[in-house]
Amino acid sequence: MKNKPLIGKVAIVTGAGSPTGLGRAMTLGLVRAGARVAMLDINETWLEQSAKDIRKAGGDDCVLLQHCDVSDPESAQEAVSRTIAGLGGLHILINNAGILKTSERQTYARTNFWDITPETWSDTMAVNGNGPFHMAQASVSHMLSQKWGRVIGVTTSVDTMYREGMSAYGPSKACHEAFVALMARELENTGVTANVLIPGGTVDTNMIPSGIGHEKTTLMQPEVMQAPAVWLASEESKSTNGQRFIAYNWDKSLPIEQRLKKAGSPAAWPQLGSQSINPWP
Repeated sequence: MKNKPLIGKVAIVTGAGSPTGLGRAMTLGLVRAGARVAMLDINETWLEQSAKDIRKAGGDDCVLLQHCDVSDPESAQEAVSRTIAGLGGLHILINNAGILKTSERQTYARTNFWDITPETWSDTMAVNGNGPFHMAQASVSHMLSQKWGRVIGVTTSVDTMYREGMSAYGPSKACHEAFVALMARELENTGVTANVLIPGGTVDTNMIPSGIGHEKTTLMQPEVMQAPAVWLASEESKSTNGQRFIAYNWDKSLPIEQRLKKAGSPAAWPQLGSQSINPWP
């Protein structure tokens, strides 16, 4: 069981299709740890491609492929219902789906906020901000009923949230992280936890095209997310709630308490709350 801490658990990973993405890497990590996973994406070709290798690791029934648009609340609810019906439950939700619109990605990114289109802003917020809300709202009632659940939000580094030229992507990820912090508070003592996991730097995924100033060989690989994602999804993390973890700093050679201290901090910067006056009791 120590090597398979997720046996008997069912997970949803959104944005799981890209063959070079964080979602695929985390799905593979969960499957190797014993979980069965519903892989959600809007790109069905990518889903089929990524599932081939994952099934080699976990068997034909280790994944359930679903087309899902997380920006659509009905699509999110249908995906959750199909997961519970098809895999027999739901214990883990990894909100990983995200978009970086082409205009931002190609310049990486020096398009000022007054130059981006309203469509770029609204489309990015719909997936990166609204998507985690729709998926969590559809999933958490089931988790609460069984008094066990793990919600993991993949956001981004703090400096990216307000980096020049990232005026749609950055704020959308800040929105997601604030939502995770809110969830953690509202889920306290329910058996369901909510935490943030970020890579900690630029990762070699399809979001990072060649020729924009990054040497691909110097980038982190998506597999950096696997070990912390598995731990956050496990029973062992039951006392961890409302935290953000940097995957790059997840040092498996350290005892768990030291590992958590090195890689973790509170999500959404609660220390800033002391700067405001709270009129509510």
